[in-house]
Amino acid sequence: MTSSRTPDQQLAVDLAAEAGRLLVELRTSGPTGRELGDIGDRRANTLLLERLAAERPHDAVLSEESKDDLARVDADRVWIIDPVDGTREYGLGDRPDWAVHVALWERSGDPARSRLTAAAVSLPALGVVLGVDDDEVYAASVGHHGVDGGGLLPPRTDSRPRIVLSASRPPAFADAVARAVGGDLVPLGSAGAKTAAVVRGEADAYIHAGGQYQWDSAAPAGVALARGFVALRVNGDPLEYNVADTYLPDLVVCRAELADDILGAIASA
Repeated sequence: MTSSRTPDQQLAVDLAAEAGRLLVELRTSGPTGRELGDIGDRRANTLLLERLAAERPHDAVLSEESKDDLARVDADRVWIIDPVDGTREYGLGDRPDWAVHVALWERSGDPARSRLTAAAVSLPALGVVLGVDDDEVYAASVGHHGVDGGGLLPPRTDSRPRIVLSASRPPAFADAVARAVGGDLVPLGSAGAKTAAVVRGEADAYIHAGGQYQWDSAAPAGVALARGFVALRVNGDPLEYNVADTYLPDLVVCRAELADDILGAIASA
């Protein structure tokens, strides 16, 4: 089947996959825990920056692991990357719920139409990359730490909606949302992994409030929106990228039919 990807979309997938393979290899190299996380962040960031400098030398880059150059705010094309999303889970060595994020934001003549035009979320421990038009599966070169069934969550045992959220920082409104949709709250690792669980049909919604930045949600939101899911701020406002303040603390990603109930429950709570 012929892919409908643009060159930028293909580059996003290729970069996320390449960084993911590097990170899987590093997991077998000896270091663990915080040391492994620090090495992975640094090495993956270097790989992505070098590839972008070679492939798109005139584009700006916003990375979690690099100093923010605010000249990007005036740029027409900005790559927003998170070399290891879920560094703690990655450092544990046996968790699959971490990711690599690569997204491209492009300016439009109408500021309201400036948007994410390419996005990829790699789940390296599962050998999967989610792009904006289809799923790409690749084999990590070594140390593939997949789980039985190749998923982030166990198979469903009933039809109740699953709402994924942070185990360490669950939103105060989480119980209200679960009641509103008759669903269950399920802790999971990184933002990319939680969004991927929704996109892949393992969960139905992802809710978050507090402690995120543009690189945490750009690629996941880009993939989710392109696949027909809802991705918004918790107050219903659109997610805005390439603004000067990188703090973008809250997020809802969900199936479209759940959006009104979820946003209503958050507003009431």
